[in-house]
Amino acid sequence: MTQLRKRMLEELQRRNYSPNTIRVYLLTVEDFARHFGKRPDQLSQEHLREYQLYLLKERKLTPATVVGRIAALRFFFVKTLRRPYRQIDLVYPKRPMRLPTVLSENEVARLIDSASNSYHFVILMTLYATGLRRAELCRLKVTDVDSERMVLHVRQGKGNRDREIPLSPKLLETLRAYWRWRKPQTYLFPSLIHRRRDQPIDSKTVWYAVREAAQRAGIKKKVSPHTLRHYSEFRTMPSDVR
Repeated sequence: MTQLRKRMLEELQRRNYSPNTIRVYLLTVEDFARHFGKRPDQLSQEHLREYQLYLLKERKLTPATVVGRIAALRFFFVKTLRRPYRQIDLVYPKRPMRLPTVLSENEVARLIDSASNSYHFVILMTLYATGLRRAELCRLKVTDVDSERMVLHVRQGKGNRDREIPLSPKLLETLRAYWRWRKPQTYLFPSLIHRRRDQPIDSKTVWYAVREAAQRAGIKKKVSPHTLRHYSEFRTMPSDVR
């Protein structure tokens, strides 16, 4: 690890950035330097401008993705290299306003019932009933299910904040049956790889579980784990889910 990379890592850790954000920020600066074939601290404002245009025009990344890359580069130049903020002329591209994909109650029921196996069924039920982000679901531990208070404890969610989510009787019943079946020890949804049973399930597994169920249900809309979060204000379990 170079001294420059080590310094940026330390600055990110001092500010308690999440592991995923740290990984993305470091990779962004690495890609920026590789694009020009120079050390990142030797690159100028003009390089920043060219790189931003390259991301938008040639790589055709979405505005949301480019915003994340800009944030990483701004952090590198301002917080790591201590360059004046006003010298870092990186504009944030305008992001188009799109309505979220919304499923009907019937589509939600079909989605959950179309889970390819019982393990995925419990994952889909939990996502829908709680509105958890997929990373939050992966990190759930058995001890986070508080049946006495009927809440689910979310530890270090987005922004490194803890919070509690109401636990519906139907979901609690499903989780109890799941526990009797799988008997998870530490993580509620442990890795399916035998040698990594003490590790949480990979977030990609959650994504594939949702996408596969949507295909099996014949839902043509673009569905992802995040789609199920749009019901957080009106969350009730579909009555016709098995």
